[in-house]
Amino acid sequence: MRWNLYGLVMDNEGTWDLVVIGTGGAAMAAGIEARSRGKSVLLVEHGVLGGTCLNVGCIPSKNLLAAADRRHQAMVSPFPSVPTGAALVDLPALMAQKHDLIDRLRQAKYTHVADAHGFRVKYGHARFIDQETLEVDGERVAARAYVVATGSAAHVPDLGGMDTVDPLTSTTAMEQQNLPGSMVVVGGGYVGLEQAQLWAHLGVRVTVVGRLAPHAEPEVADVLREVFADDGITVVEERAVAVERTGNGDVLVRTDLGHEVTGHRLLIATGRRANTNGLGLDAAGISTDDRGFITVDRYQRTSNPRVHAAGDVSGAAQHVYVAAQTGHASAAGALGQPTTVDYRGLPAVTFTTPQLASAGLTEEQALAAGYDCVCRVLGAQDIPRALVNRDTRGVLKLVVAAGTGRVLGVHAALDGAGDVMLAATYAIKYGLTVDQLADTWAPYLTMSEALRICAGLFRSDKPTSCCA
Repeated sequence: MRWNLYGLVMDNEGTWDLVVIGTGGAAMAAGIEARSRGKSVLLVEHGVLGGTCLNVGCIPSKNLLAAADRRHQAMVSPFPSVPTGAALVDLPALMAQKHDLIDRLRQAKYTHVADAHGFRVKYGHARFIDQETLEVDGERVAARAYVVATGSAAHVPDLGGMDTVDPLTSTTAMEQQNLPGSMVVVGGGYVGLEQAQLWAHLGVRVTVVGRLAPHAEPEVADVLREVFADDGITVVEERAVAVERTGNGDVLVRTDLGHEVTGHRLLIATGRRANTNGLGLDAAGISTDDRGFITVDRYQRTSNPRVHAAGDVSGAAQHVYVAAQTGHASAAGALGQPTTVDYRGLPAVTFTTPQLASAGLTEEQALAAGYDCVCRVLGAQDIPRALVNRDTRGVLKLVVAAGTGRVLGVHAALDGAGDVMLAATYAIKYGLTVDQLADTWAPYLTMSEALRICAGLFRSDKPTSCCA
């Protein structure tokens, strides 16, 4: 045995217990899990430390969304007795503060964490040369087990004319230094919705092409349609089939129903692809699915018994907290303790204003799963917090198993809906009934009180008096 410079025990041939490819949420969780078991760990990164969430995803997008929402609130305050206003946006300064935040979080949440747990980060491009061996920039790195956690990247579909229009993605859009006069966003999923409202609230005329919030409950999606209309965002719920550059330099998007929309810039938000280019997956005997994501079983094992995969690249739900849980599970499995992830009550949040959030099953999913379910929908006009905020655009929907009353799903379009989902996740995961929700304390004048009020609708549809 010998020690390396980081105080990690390695065998005489320099074999690591675990090598993790990537340094995002899944990779860091895998490294922490392995070190908690006293194992030697090496993380390999070919780009910037921190992965998608820190560098080009969650952190920068939510930071810019918060800034844009502050400007929008100042322009459309529901309190006419308190005059507010907003000046033009200094976009270079806004982008600079975003980068400052990322740099500070990279140091605090990644560099310092790696040091505290005692694992090394090696920079370079990793590539499997066979089923047992990895190369990093031509240098062989041996390990008893590997975890691939390389994440995903924005996917640009091969629409006709795409090579002529220089499209933005969510990544490149958040590096702009000048506000375009107008923008067409192709894609109505969570990335497209957030990007559309972000730029609209900063003063850009935005058109969205694509079905709005396609996976949300209909009642929830309808709220966002109303809000987008109020925000001046045009929505064309059709499929984009071709793009082209116009004579004045704008971008034209043509839909499957023959409609045409134009904008100064085009932003593509139609999904993501796995980051596996140049990894040598074929040489390692690692299978992928038809979308290019690494195929794993419930224990995060790939088709190569020495390799596990975690996070976005494994086809898991694209949330950083899911990446972290699959990272822990993959490291545990790679080190001899097969582990699964419990997805019951998995929450999701789209950080528009209002937020769209969900936990558990939709009504359609519950019926497809064989449940006899009943639902209630609470409008924000019956939520005291929304009334005092003077904004009653919103709903909360409960999906409940008939007979048992067990909560199956919670879905909302509300200010702070994401915070409501923590209690919803607990209710679903631990099998609470709608009666238990209705009888549980809820602090008055919080949005989370909507859970208790909506649960009460299963007992009576008559109005109640505040906390009654």
